[in-house]
Amino acid sequence: QVHVEESGGGSVEAGGSLRLSCHTVARFRIYCAGWFRQAPGKSRERVAVIDSDGSFKYADSVKDRFTLTNDYMKSMWYLEMNDLKPEDTAMYYCSADLGRNCADLVAGRSESWGRGTQVTVSS
Repeated sequence: QVHVEESGGGSVEAGGSLRLSCHTVARFRIYCAGWFRQAPGKSRERVAVIDSDGSFKYADSVKDRFTLTNDYMKSMWYLEMNDLKPEDTAMYYCSADLGRNCADLVAGRSESWGRGTQVTVSS
């Protein structure tokens, strides 16, 4: 099992930036992690995740604005968000999986999720 904890959300104006942080705690190094979001009345959306081959997958709506990075030594995963738009407003969740097969994570089926951090972008 993986313990996941997010931080870094907040309220910004459109065009602003935020960096979300995700700390993972597990017996083994985490190779599969990423970010999802859910806005009120909408289904959960995959935002940025790492795939099994080490490549990063981004939602089309955030490409060129959001960047997923990680620090294996610190067990940290970051989501750098630039040029934020009101439609980015949502609860953002970090998710992680053990092992090197990230298929469940990519599909949003991993078992380990944080409680979420709220991002609100005003126009």
